[in-house]
Amino acid sequence: MKLLNQLCIGLLALSSTQVMAAGDITAGKEKSSVCASCHGGKGISLNPLWPNLAGQKQGYIAKQLHDFQSGKRKDPMMSAMAKPLSDQDIKDLAAYYASL
Repeated sequence: MKLLNQLCIGLLALSSTQVMAAGDITAGKEKSSVCASCHGGKGISLNPLWPNLAGQKQGYIAKQLHDFQSGKRKDPMMSAMAKPLSDQDIKDLAAYYASL
């Protein structure tokens, strides 16, 4: 029982951290205009070569953008697009696309 209580406390702390680290959907929508040319205005790409972003999980989008920034994931276009993004930009974009 003690272990279960500790686990619950840990999960609550983790979830509150995630809430505090969440992006701003409105700001993400404003920042997404540069993404729209490839990924579509509402996150649905018209070209099958480019993925849909609408409805993707926030953590997934953020991870991919960080991976493009660091070079862990390579694509000439996306790496260049992700490079100047701040951590807050990434959180905001991820929140916006996850909300669609």
